[in-house]
Amino acid sequence: MDDLDQLEAQSIYILREAYRNLKPLAMLWSLGKDSNVMLWLARKAFLGRVPFPVMHVDTGKKFPEMYRFRDEYVRKWGLDLLLGDCPPVEEIDPTLPPAARSAARKTAGLATMIEKYSLEGVIAGIRRDEQATRAKERVFSPRGSSHKWDVRNQPPEFWDQYATPHEEGVHIRVHPLLSWREIDIWRYIEREGIPLVDLYFSKNGLRYRSLGDQDITSPIESNASTVAEVIAELQTTRTSERAGRAMDHESEDAFERLRVAGYL
Repeated sequence: MDDLDQLEAQSIYILREAYRNLKPLAMLWSLGKDSNVMLWLARKAFLGRVPFPVMHVDTGKKFPEMYRFRDEYVRKWGLDLLLGDCPPVEEIDPTLPPAARSAARKTAGLATMIEKYSLEGVIAGIRRDEQATRAKERVFSPRGSSHKWDVRNQPPEFWDQYATPHEEGVHIRVHPLLSWREIDIWRYIEREGIPLVDLYFSKNGLRYRSLGDQDITSPIESNASTVAEVIAELQTTRTSERAGRAMDHESEDAFERLRVAGYL
């Protein structure tokens, strides 16, 4: 087995453990590269059929290409899609910086969906290398009745044994990609031929390295127009993956405040 085989096997094991232990269970689908890899792994884990719903917490501000991609692959892959709306920004904590406040709409939208469908488990495509706060997460990460994350009180995870508490009002965030790096994601996309939104590839010297809402996401300068060229670029770049995310350039604690409150 090479390193990608090992990452794939670990993620499939995590997905199967989540499906065995947590019901009802759903997977977040943001339409970005990481969640598309996660969805691909779920199809592999369950013999080509995803046995739980996929959820898109929709801000209404995604790129048109992302909505077209979503609708196409819901049909092609026979997905059970759950759509949820987000509240207006005026209802969000006004003490947050502007971009973080806009992003926090998804926190409220997700909380509403979790309660609506009484979810015990939510699968999310975060990675430790993507952002410092996410590096503190567990693979199976409990959230209390208020959906908040207690970063200082997390269960130990020894020998791939994951805690699955079933207390009233508690749900588990499951992170099958936690050990992957950005370059691993792209190498796996290349190996497996995983479809992506074409905004990840250069047009007129610009491409998106991380996809979010149109008003808080910017492209980077790049001539990488194929998966192989993206991989080559990542082997030399010193720029952060989230350099194009506006909220990562606001106050130092903004992202951790979002995560603690239940952000994706």
